[in-house]
Amino acid sequence: MYQKMVLDNGLRIVSSAMPHTRSVCICIFIGTGSRYEMAEQAGLSHFVEHLCFKGTERRPTAKELSETIDGVGGILNGGTDKELTVYWAKVARTHFLLALDLLGDMLRNSKFDPVDMENERKVIVEELNMCMDSPQSRVDMLIDEVIWPAQPLGRDVAGSKETVAAIDHNMLLGYLSTHYLPSNTVVGVAGDISHNEVVDAVMSVLGDWPDGVPGSWFPADNGQDASRLVVEPRKMEQAHLCLAVRGISHIHPDRFILDLLNLILGEGMSSRLFLEIRERRGLAYEIHSHVSHFHDSGSVNICAGVDPKRVDDAIEAILMELAKLREDQVSEAEIVKAKEMGKGRLMLRMEDTRNVTGWIGGQELLMGHIRTVDEVTSILDAVTASDLQRVARELFVTNRLCLALVGPSRKERRLERLLKL
Repeated sequence: MYQKMVLDNGLRIVSSAMPHTRSVCICIFIGTGSRYEMAEQAGLSHFVEHLCFKGTERRPTAKELSETIDGVGGILNGGTDKELTVYWAKVARTHFLLALDLLGDMLRNSKFDPVDMENERKVIVEELNMCMDSPQSRVDMLIDEVIWPAQPLGRDVAGSKETVAAIDHNMLLGYLSTHYLPSNTVVGVAGDISHNEVVDAVMSVLGDWPDGVPGSWFPADNGQDASRLVVEPRKMEQAHLCLAVRGISHIHPDRFILDLLNLILGEGMSSRLFLEIRERRGLAYEIHSHVSHFHDSGSVNICAGVDPKRVDDAIEAILMELAKLREDQVSEAEIVKAKEMGKGRLMLRMEDTRNVTGWIGGQELLMGHIRTVDEVTSILDAVTASDLQRVARELFVTNRLCLALVGPSRKERRLERLLKL
């Protein structure tokens, strides 16, 4: 499915040939994100990523950068998360070298012009304002603070208005020299292209990139001895809630068992949460669950928007579904359905060059090895009802429960009494 090469400067190259496609996607993953930041640096990774799109010596403006890819019908984008930062471009096969040259130019030669920096600071503040005005986004931010309080993993990736205002030019350059290094980088490529061609092209663009010693991330404090919650009162038609439990890392042996358990719980219109909370009780229009995995921690999050008068009913119903998974084994028919759903979604994703690049490059960066699709499907096929119940019993317990709520005022003591399994 993929081939790998490590250059002398430590840069890792992984590629997957997809000769049936007409596109090539290049993803450059940097091993840094918000959990690599000290408190006063919150938002710095995100700020750096934004500024890499503002111009280089050869392409001095954001307009020239974007037009390079727009002009050939491609897509250029980037993103910052808690543990990685990614820059990517998807173009027709004939424009592979152009896209790679552009991404390499952005990484190594961005100007970080003071004027651009001040303008982008305002843009990021507006991004923060937008998230604050969206109750769905705000509750997602709050639940991380509840799960991992007063630590990098619990902070918003974009930082706060105060920390963004305090970021200066020297902080940016220092951060780049510590984290933007070839040994901390993976270049992933997927499409109608050979591995040898990818390696030769990447060597010509990034082969002379000097290396250094990458900075490290801050470990998570996973200690919790009781359920906890936060309520942010707002006058709205709905209360937006996120009920979560601390989960497991992406290298944990039970990782795929939990992923399968989550499919049963809250993925899709035939999941237990959807059928019970929406179809049977009419408590919510939107209800779903998702799993996050990090280096040394993780979470299972259940999100819903409900009538403020029925918040208690929704929480009790969600907790009841968690208790069922803990107390009763899942039927074989439901397990088969969830396995086929998980495998089918994965296989469908692998038809797109962007998803394949993310699959191979993300795994290489975060875990240092790449599982193939066949390996993952074999792992899923081996999961049993006993495995699912064991993981549910370990994770779905009172002292792991966390709740964030944004909406009309609620009495926290009443909510605290509900948070029991």
